[in-house]
This record gives sequence, structure tokens and C-alpha cells, in this order.
Amino acid sequence: MVKNILRQNEIQAVSKYIRMAPSKIRRILQQIEGKSYEEALMLLKFLPHASCEPITKVLRSAVANAKHNNDMEESDIIITKAFADKGPVLKRFRPRAQGRAFRILKPTSHITIVVSNSL
Repeated sequence: MVKNILRQNEIQAVSKYIRMAPSKIRRILQQIEGKSYEEALMLLKFLPHASCEPITKVLRSAVANAKHNNDMEESDIIITKAFADKGPVLKRFRPRAQGRAFRILKPTSHITIVVSNSL
């Protein structure tokens, strides 16, 4: 796993143990990476994917951290990095015919969004 080394004026927010596959979250994060905060929010609002809701929460948290801790303006904030790591997998069983059991794997994800000034 790569260590997160933040540069100066980079603020991050992390949400862990989201009950969704990382592959489904990554396809949305790739679309908002490099965009401004307002543009990313507009995109997330109109995309028809379930993963947009937890991503929006993490994005709003990252911007709130930037505003409160570093006195950044919302209009100057861009998304520099956005990625989803694999979390622990919940293992469940489904009963099948003749006393057998099939394993069902329920994946979880950790979402990280890093924002900074556009300067």
C-alpha cells in the first residue's frame, strides 16, 4: 500500500467501511478527480449511481476541513486526488440444495479525497 504523503495546502477526508465494492466507487472518483469543487458536486448530483452519495459526503467533509482548518475559499478548491481502497470483506452464507452452503462475499471500501487550492 502506498503511504499518503500530503503536500503543503493539501487537505484530505477519509470515509471507511463503506458497504460498496471499490470498483463501483472508483469509476465515479475518476470522473471527479482534477475538477473544481462546484463542478464535482454538480456532476455527483446528476449521476445515476448509488456510490455518489457516500462520495458526496466525503467531498463535503474534505471541503469543510479545508475551510475550517486552512481558511480556503470554496471557489478556489480543486480535487487533487480521489481514490478508493479495498476494505475488509464480510463473509456470509446462503443455504442451497441438499444441505450445501454457498459463500457470499460482501465487499467494503475506504474512500479518500484530497483537495487543495487551485493556485
